[in-house]
Amino acid sequence: MEELDIPQYFLCPISLQIMKDPVTTVTGITYDRESIEMWLYTAEEEVVTATCPVTKQYLPKDVELLTPNHMIRRLIQAWCIVNAEKGVDRIPTPKYPMDKSNILRLIRQVNNSNSNSNNDQQVCVNALRKMDDLVIENEKNIKCMEEVGAIKAIIGFILKSYKIGKLLIPGLEEALRIFHSIWNPSHEDHKNHVKDNHDLVKAILWILKNETKNICPGNVVTARAMLVLKDVIEVSTSNLLSGLDSEFFQETVHALRKNNHQATRAALQVLIAVSTWGRNKLKIIESGAIFELIELELTNPEKRVSELGFCLLANLCVLADGRAKFLEHAAGIALVTKRTLRISASIDDNAIQIFGLICKFSATKEVLLEMLRVGGVSKICMVMQANCEIHLKKKAREILRSHSHIWCNSPCIQILSFDKTIE
Repeated sequence: MEELDIPQYFLCPISLQIMKDPVTTVTGITYDRESIEMWLYTAEEEVVTATCPVTKQYLPKDVELLTPNHMIRRLIQAWCIVNAEKGVDRIPTPKYPMDKSNILRLIRQVNNSNSNSNNDQQVCVNALRKMDDLVIENEKNIKCMEEVGAIKAIIGFILKSYKIGKLLIPGLEEALRIFHSIWNPSHEDHKNHVKDNHDLVKAILWILKNETKNICPGNVVTARAMLVLKDVIEVSTSNLLSGLDSEFFQETVHALRKNNHQATRAALQVLIAVSTWGRNKLKIIESGAIFELIELELTNPEKRVSELGFCLLANLCVLADGRAKFLEHAAGIALVTKRTLRISASIDDNAIQIFGLICKFSATKEVLLEMLRVGGVSKICMVMQANCEIHLKKKAREILRSHSHIWCNSPCIQILSFDKTIE
């Protein structure tokens, strides 16, 4: 490349590199799009104009005023082809973001999905697929969809499908993916559309239930639906969160069984988010979450899933019913013992919290001996000696002191080291 005689007008005046996407500004100078956009973005925020790097004239910061220079781009591509044998790679033709008018046209096609015409329904599905392709292409398309209110159209499509009881399978999957891709929790219009939208929550549950009946097969749809549900729950009002029914928890807990990390993580995040409202903790327990959490952890899931699972487990063990369900599972205590000091500080914190709740409120002799038998007490002693947070060591010390009269006589723990540990 260094030995080639590169035409000067192929080079961007800012980067001094061959332009991949030449655009011309209102000052008449051609730059590479990435370079000039970065120049405009880094200009002072309080001003509406920047300065042209070459002419020093005022230059509007609106990137939509940049005009693609197709002539220069074609010349550069032709030059690359001629010099391909010298190691020059051809510059690909850039994909440009759609303008607002085109996206608005797609939105209108989606809004016509309530028509009984098969042709109109197919047009709607094709529009959703096109929008899905656009959000994958670049961030500019996503921002454009956000500005023209695409989220409202997507919600409308999901609700219409739910109300007429008909699943447009391809379109529904795309709609869920588009929603999650363009969702912006800090956008007021987005939040206003979903924060108290009980029907949208019911529609997502309908999707999850139909997927379990193999009407809408595939864990991919479950994952998409759970991601959307997580987005909705994170901004929902207390009125919505405190009024969730048993079906909500049954379907969310059922999603934990799916062999899909995205669906599992999203379901755990949803359950953690709603567990602080009203009687939701009890509803989660009644839906069988404790058993599912332990079984999930026994499969050795990824680190993030384990952290979320232990967080929810600790939240549920605050209630007597939660501790009872935890102790009913034969592997409960052994599992918490095994995970302590092996994965992350977050899990250690929640594991000691679980042990603390068990030992304070549910400490029958059988439970305490089980903790000793599976090595739980030894792990608590190890927390005292490990490089853990001070509050964790303090909690471990409290647990050991509370039942020293049972544990200190066991041959599993040396009395001398035990006494030293709980001083």
